[in-house]
Amino acid sequence: MAEIVFAAGAPHAPGLIGLLEAAPADVKDIVVSTYRNLASAMVSAKADVLIVFANDHLANSRIRAYPDFLIGMANEHRGPFEWFKPWIGCEDYTVKGAPEIAAALFNGMTRRGIRMFAQTENLKFDDNISVPVQLTRLAELGIPMVPVLQNCTVPPIPDQHRCYAVGEALGDFIRNDLPADMRVALLGSGGLSHEPGGARYYFIDEAFDRWFLDLVASGDHATLLKELTLEKMEAAGSGGTSELLSWVVVLGAIGSKPGKNFGYTVHRDFKCGVGAVLWDMDANLPKRRAA
Repeated sequence: MAEIVFAAGAPHAPGLIGLLEAAPADVKDIVVSTYRNLASAMVSAKADVLIVFANDHLANSRIRAYPDFLIGMANEHRGPFEWFKPWIGCEDYTVKGAPEIAAALFNGMTRRGIRMFAQTENLKFDDNISVPVQLTRLAELGIPMVPVLQNCTVPPIPDQHRCYAVGEALGDFIRNDLPADMRVALLGSGGLSHEPGGARYYFIDEAFDRWFLDLVASGDHATLLKELTLEKMEAAGSGGTSELLSWVVVLGAIGSKPGKNFGYTVHRDFKCGVGAVLWDMDANLPKRRAA
């Protein structure tokens, strides 16, 4: 039985790289320490592979044929995609892929009734994958990655209940289909509150962010599924806050676990609240689901 040894959720605002040096010292400290802690925890967990769920910003698929989940199956993952480089301010990177695990994921989820798509060519990565890869220095850690880009933009998008069910199937796949000694890390990349390019471009819903971080750290999944509605995320930031659904996939995979929040900060130039949670994979809470 393979084991999930690391699970976290973190934002991927492009300013976390390109504008980090100009940020106030206290803001910079939280960003740097957060991702340093995540990288350290991944290494300490001796992860063999990292599966990242992150939203696609309309870069890889046509709107009229938009997959809810798209698995990257390349032998290596390169980014950021050329068009996004000036926007992110991110250096080029190459991360090892895990095509055999990606293929097993595609087949295993299909058998569990979860329809995913897959692509062997390198996906077009923007901040969704580039920010966590660079801030954790994943290429230097040498941990192979399987990226899964999910639809958080084109209606109808999978809501919190569907994403949690996908996560439950993912957890079952990891524990029963992958090699018995494999150690798997999971990351939900996206959020927190933000409205990219919208009327509230610089608005950050601090109250929502703190509520969400406290809730997911508590392990109370019943309340999460009841209250983290698409409408609530849209009110906190249209077109961006729904990226938090990638965290919901990870939570479905691990079940009710308490988590640690590395701090929360707001910086206008990031146009996004910043905070991350690392869940304790050795802890167990009673599993509760919403009615």
